[in-house]
Amino acid sequence: MDEGDHRMSKLLEKTAALEPSQQSNRTARQGIARTAPGRMFEFANRINEAEDRAAASAAEAEEVKRQLDDALHQLEALQSVGGTAGAVEVDIATLVEVPGRRRVLSPSEYEELRSNLAKNELVHPIVYRPLGNGKNEIVSGNNRVAIYRDDLGRTKIRGIPFIGDARSAELGATFSNLLAPSLPDYEKYRQFVRLQKESGFTRADILEASGLSTSHVSRILAFEKLPSTALEAIAKRPDRIGGHAAEKFAFLASNGNAESVVKAIEALVSDESMSQKRALELARPKPSRPTAPVTRTILSDKKKFCELSVRNGVIGVRFSGKESEIKASCWAEKIESFIRAQIEAQSTQ
Repeated sequence: MDEGDHRMSKLLEKTAALEPSQQSNRTARQGIARTAPGRMFEFANRINEAEDRAAASAAEAEEVKRQLDDALHQLEALQSVGGTAGAVEVDIATLVEVPGRRRVLSPSEYEELRSNLAKNELVHPIVYRPLGNGKNEIVSGNNRVAIYRDDLGRTKIRGIPFIGDARSAELGATFSNLLAPSLPDYEKYRQFVRLQKESGFTRADILEASGLSTSHVSRILAFEKLPSTALEAIAKRPDRIGGHAAEKFAFLASNGNAESVVKAIEALVSDESMSQKRALELARPKPSRPTAPVTRTILSDKKKFCELSVRNGVIGVRFSGKESEIKASCWAEKIESFIRAQIEAQSTQ
């Protein structure tokens, strides 16, 4: 093999995955150069294009990670400020909430936070973004604001301004929620979907930037396989169902048990005493009860002579009276003779 053929062989090996499939149309096949130098140029060009696409994809993923990290670090830096350092009094009436950003607390979590805020000074100020029209967007601290306003009747709350645009505020708030260890799996799923929708980043980009384990991501994304009605119920109490249970519910729903899954999840959300294990038992298909055998009663002189039953391919004959054993033996011979006669008659036809 000369040097040209050797190089050609190497290029063919390197571009095997780039070869057009046998199903390609005739026009595409005719467009491929047929001479060795022409094919070498064609494959070399494909290699360069593939490498360029890979490099662009890697650069894009890196840029996504940088943007998310920057927004998250800015928010975390503001949230870590304790006491009154850098905080100012903000009129609660000027604060506006971004739909979907607030974390849904369980009743016990909400009561614990309310009690703490009622008895103590605000240790961690909220984070807000001035909108320039006299209003301030809540970036972090929606539940604290709600409790101050609705439960405690306060008109002001301490806050720290977020210096950045709407996109940075959204990225920081949503990504922070997604990575919060205490956040229920459903809330993480909801924040994941919001981040993907609001940012325009791909799912792969977000997964890469988050650093979440594959198993954790699998649990989070199990919720998207549940019926929409079930998700509406879970949204009211995200703490009632975890990712592991969601995976099992999703499996049941995908195998024709969607209706029972919805009912079980609705029961789980509404009944504090119900466990996830019990809800899963309710959602699982119940084994069908065996059908009762069809029983026919044969009378003799208005008295029961015997009962015939048919079940699962079995014919049963039950005789009554003191001589039931003798009758059974006698009729067994008659039945056998009848069956044999029928078989013989059919074979001679």
